[in-house]
Amino acid sequence: MITMLSNDTRGAVAPALPGAGRLRPLGLDEVTITGGFWAERQHVNATATIDHCDAWEQRVGWIDNFRAAAAGTVAQSRTGREFSDSDVYKLVEAMAWEVARTGDPRLDARIEELAQLFESVQEPDGYLSTKYGRPGQEPRYSDLAWGHELYCYGHLIQAAVARLRSGRHDTLVRVALRAADHVCEAFGPQGIASVCGHAEIEVALVELYRATGQERYLEQARLFVERRGTGTLPDIEFGRSYYQDDVPVREATVLRGHAVRAMYLTAGVVDLAVESADDELLEIARRQFATTLARRTYLTGGMGSHHQDEAFGDDFELPPDRSYCETCAGVGAVMVAWRLALATGDLAYGDVVERTLYNVVATSPAADGRSFFYTNPLHKRVPGQEAAADEVSPRALSRLRAPWFEVSCCPTNVARTFASLAGYVATTDGAGVQLHQLVPCRVDTRVDGGAVRLEVETRYPQDGDVVVRVLEAPDGPWELSLRVPAWAQGATLDGAPVARVARATDLRAGQEVRLTLPVGVRTTLPDERIDAVRGCVAFERGPVVLCLESTDLPTGLEVDDVELVPRSVVEDSGRGARVRMRAVAHADAAWPYGGAADDAAGAVPVVPDATARAVAPRGEDLAVELVPYHSWANRGPSTMRIWIPAG
Repeated sequence: MITMLSNDTRGAVAPALPGAGRLRPLGLDEVTITGGFWAERQHVNATATIDHCDAWEQRVGWIDNFRAAAAGTVAQSRTGREFSDSDVYKLVEAMAWEVARTGDPRLDARIEELAQLFESVQEPDGYLSTKYGRPGQEPRYSDLAWGHELYCYGHLIQAAVARLRSGRHDTLVRVALRAADHVCEAFGPQGIASVCGHAEIEVALVELYRATGQERYLEQARLFVERRGTGTLPDIEFGRSYYQDDVPVREATVLRGHAVRAMYLTAGVVDLAVESADDELLEIARRQFATTLARRTYLTGGMGSHHQDEAFGDDFELPPDRSYCETCAGVGAVMVAWRLALATGDLAYGDVVERTLYNVVATSPAADGRSFFYTNPLHKRVPGQEAAADEVSPRALSRLRAPWFEVSCCPTNVARTFASLAGYVATTDGAGVQLHQLVPCRVDTRVDGGAVRLEVETRYPQDGDVVVRVLEAPDGPWELSLRVPAWAQGATLDGAPVARVARATDLRAGQEVRLTLPVGVRTTLPDERIDAVRGCVAFERGPVVLCLESTDLPTGLEVDDVELVPRSVVEDSGRGARVRMRAVAHADAAWPYGGAADDAAGAVPVVPDATARAVAPRGEDLAVELVPYHSWANRGPSTMRIWIPAG
């Protein structure tokens, strides 16, 4: 049952703030990430990535589209895809969260400058687009399947929600409210009875309802969710499942189609269920996501195995060398898992958030924050080429991180996620505080009994010690809970074994607890139904997936030229792992298929011996380093694989 929260969440500074559910998220005003892996990512995001995205959006003309629209010349000069407005809005959202986090006055002024530009383009009825509706352009809402107008509004609204939660009622908020009111008028009960081909407006409208208390936004989100899957959009080459318009939301059993669209829709469905106290709808969304995790998700947490439609494949269709795993789908998976954690109170969803953050979202940007992966494959057979620093790159063909893409939804999605990351760390249920992500941080909040101030010190995931020091505590009873990852068999809290959730009660100022996790290298085997990696193994260290990169092999060897030495000992290197491998030089045959050794007429077919392969003599064993997958390709062109053939 959905539980009403005792705390009013409208004033908190966080990307998701349900008015009901089991847990209340702590905002950027209550949690500060103070060090370690994620503090470094936030620093690079603030000092490099946000300005990089701004500069490129000016360079390729996406911001100038608004100026041209205001001047009446956009039909002749517009650049970018039909959804390029949304990337400008996501950039503004990243700036808004960064201002909320640090108070940066320069970014604050830039938000106002861009918002005034948006306002100069907005029509009197609230319609806002640089792609449609003006002389020389297609009419507004003439292509709901592909036009992305509502999708763009969604990202505009989410940027405005970030401002509202930061205490700003400025030009951006005014523009977004007028756009949202227009949507309610144009697509309400008496309006256009359809949906956008790309879900996003749903989750945005619910968050706007949460931020303003205006019921019409929640009701419009409900209309969009109820219409989805009723065939209001045209059938296409990929089928209506591409944009989740094939089956009504309440009848679907698994997520399918375009992975990003599916994630954004599911986030909106969870939000709608929570705000409507619809336990049935929440359970449907929970089951759909659970089935997707069990059958259609990669080891990294990545989603989407089809390149042609950026979509999920069938159950267990998870080829590593054809994995798409779009960065934006990773951001969407974090959004869904976090919302389910808040709704259900199940800290295990933090495992999904953690896995996806470390192994998808963090993999996209280069170390300097100025180039990105759009897709995140688990296996690269051919070394990529360095992307030109001053050219736009095709999204799916980039084998190395590129500074910008023809479709650059991912860089701005990474930027807004990193800027708001503290909003995914901790929660309260009124009776205590829950730590979902194990990061160095300060927590300053209140529970029913009074103030709670905590300091978390850890080098996780480099090692497994997490120390929580209580700086201030209420006089009455309260509980501190820490998520214990599913892989952490043998975890202890102050020396006592714990599993899944470590709890300490009635701590007082000056006390501390120590969670110890067995962060070390472990061997991972795939489900036998995943044909593409049968006979392979992977290695993980804590929450981090490791990979073999050709940079760490002797000159002349690529990752497909080696296999693991059987029964060899895997060593922990402190960051990754050291494994024993051997080179296997396969010799080509005239035809790459053959029969079993005992295939004479009437003989019982047998499985051929592995030694019957046509190979050249093996070389000496090699000691090879495995590195965190999120760091791959930072040392130049290379081949790479996560799933490694067992010898």
